[in-house]
Amino acid sequence: MRGYDSVIHCRLLIHRIDCLPPDPPACPKTWLRGLDIKTHNTMNGMVLAGVQSGCGKTTATLALMQFLRAQGIAIAPFKAGPDFLDPLWHQAVTGRISCNLDTQMMGDQHCRRQLAEHGDADLAVIEGVMGLFDGRCGVGGKGSTLDLARAAGLPVILVVDARGMSGSIVPLAAGFRSEAAKSGVTISGIIANRVGSERHAALLSDTLAAHDMPPLVAWISRHAPALPERHLGLKMPDETCLPDFTGSLHVDQARLLNACGALRIPDEPGPDDGPRLSGRSIAIAKDAACCFIYQANLDWLEDQGAHLHFFSPLKGEPAPTTADAVWLPGGYPELHGETLSASATWPSLRAHIEAGKPLLAECGGMMLLGEHLVDHRGKRWPMCGALPFSTRMQRRPAGLGYRDDESGARGHEFHHSTRIANADIPAAFAPGRGDRGISYKNTRCSYIHWWFPAAPAVTADWFGAGS
Repeated sequence: MRGYDSVIHCRLLIHRIDCLPPDPPACPKTWLRGLDIKTHNTMNGMVLAGVQSGCGKTTATLALMQFLRAQGIAIAPFKAGPDFLDPLWHQAVTGRISCNLDTQMMGDQHCRRQLAEHGDADLAVIEGVMGLFDGRCGVGGKGSTLDLARAAGLPVILVVDARGMSGSIVPLAAGFRSEAAKSGVTISGIIANRVGSERHAALLSDTLAAHDMPPLVAWISRHAPALPERHLGLKMPDETCLPDFTGSLHVDQARLLNACGALRIPDEPGPDDGPRLSGRSIAIAKDAACCFIYQANLDWLEDQGAHLHFFSPLKGEPAPTTADAVWLPGGYPELHGETLSASATWPSLRAHIEAGKPLLAECGGMMLLGEHLVDHRGKRWPMCGALPFSTRMQRRPAGLGYRDDESGARGHEFHHSTRIANADIPAAFAPGRGDRGISYKNTRCSYIHWWFPAAPAVTADWFGAGS
């Protein structure tokens, strides 16, 4: 594990003791004996995919992770797609950093490389995104869970909202199985969510078996704990106690074992792009207001030779004057308007920007640099004032989707605020669609969360490579 992992995620790891799941038992992992033995280039795992958004994928994933951890099984958690919040919940349950896998932003090879680099565990559990076939476009296209399962070579366990369902589960499973098979993907099992009773579960299991469908490997009671949500998705796990799914999840261990797959990770060389940021110091805002950070971006910065330093605008910590560049990631500044309005961080950021040093601000990080932030209650809070704009929260999404810049940079945009410019400012980026952002001196800001490894040379230039 990289040296800074424990620093950037310490907030989760000091979660209240009474909210933590019990430690796994110190016993032999007899449950895993049926799986192939993991070697340096193989991995055992599964992909949990939903029929559609809202079917209970995250509930099923967290419940299964809790169950596996209780068996003493070390889990390598992953999240399909560009989501930031689900991986934090994965980490809270498993105690391990959860990495994103996205065939649209990353490509197949980088997804497999992420699995290889972060899959040092007994079992990889990958939570899908939206429904199995939902991606950037088409049926099972780039960015979909199906496309990731195809690239990874792992089977899919389908999560179905079985509320009010019995025989209808068969044509549903049959259709999903048939369509997935066209891409060479196997649906190896079913997890039924929101099941009414043991009798209901038995009916679903027997019906699937009678029609030669993938087996019911687990089911979750309709009385299972609900996960708390807000406008961008789930709340942060350190805002609440972790739900205990012990009494709600029912697992057929033999069937679940059979539904796992053995992935052979090919020996694919990584990109030979050299250390572009060797010796450069990059200051990164990291706290509850700036917490949307892809682990791969941190890995990439370190691999490029950069020295990473973290500071907290919520605590009023200044950006180090020795920093060659600053990165302000996204997060939840709108939840901390009062604290941020009095932050002692702002003078250091204004000085950094006016000195012409590189600064990249994404979404919530960009909101910090404006003159004001208007939260959901209509309360107006002063911010850094480094750039002539304000932001205002709204109830409906203001931007959503993958973004491809003409430079080759790739990212994703999802926000519930709008930016109101108080002066004409040049655009920072040129995506085919989405926010073009603003540029001032050597500062680049927009609503887009960028995936740094997608365009190494471009990203390195944003942080002042060669300066």
